[in-house]
Formats: sequence, C-alpha cells, structure tokens
Amino acid sequence: MDTMTPDTQRPFTQALDRLRGVGLRPTRQRLALAKLLFEGGNRHVTAEILHAEAQSAEIRVSLATVYNTLHQFTTTGLLREIVVDSQRSYFDTNISDHHHFFYEASGKLDDIPGDQVVLSAMPSPPPGTKVKRVDVIVRIES
Repeated sequence: MDTMTPDTQRPFTQALDRLRGVGLRPTRQRLALAKLLFEGGNRHVTAEILHAEAQSAEIRVSLATVYNTLHQFTTTGLLREIVVDSQRSYFDTNISDHHHFFYEASGKLDDIPGDQVVLSAMPSPPPGTKVKRVDVIVRIES
C-alpha cells in the first residue's frame, strides 16, 4: 500500500500550479524559489533573505536572479511588494488587502488585518486615474 500523498510524491506540484496559474514558465529556478516562498505559510522576505535560504537549501541561484524572480512574481500577482524606505523592500506572500507594522530597529514586518485600519477621508485621485490600493505602514520604535 502506497502511503505517500500526492504532495510527497511530487514536491513541486503546488509551486508548479502557482506558476502556471499566472502564465509564468516553470523554470528550475522559479520552481525552487516558489517552493521556498510559498510552502511555509504567509511571510515577508527580502531578496537577500530568500537568496540566503536558497543557498542553505543548496539551490544555485544568483542574487540578481532572486531579485528578477521576486519582481516577476509581484508583477503577476503572486507576491505583494512592501516598500518600507528607499533602501528596503519586502515581498509579502499574503496578497490579500492588509497593512503592516514595521519595527524600525529590527526590520520586522507584522500584518495588520485590513479591517483594522479605517480611513475617514481620502483625497480624490488626479483626473483620469483611480485608486488601486491603499497601503498603510505603521512604524514602530522599540
């Protein structure tokens, strides 16, 4: 009797399905990075964090490829980029509407449920444009 589940038989099935679902060609490097990103639940990573995880998992990939892949995943809607300052971006696997606490001392991000931030007024967008999304980052000092 075979006790292996489909996921243990084919460890890249979920990553493959995600990539195909957004029309990205499932290259070896994309599959490996998608598996690292998405199999552990929702999280916030920088390119450097993901690159270090790839190196630890003996996945041969350059930092430039990690950056390119993260931006491709963001463009296709698999990730959400959170820009905390001009020098630092995080990539969020939780693409639902929500906001963030940013701990300035540690660089940590925590989610804030979308319904816990209420805007009482918002300016009208410039003519010919519309608001796509509102991102709130609450900066925390420790």
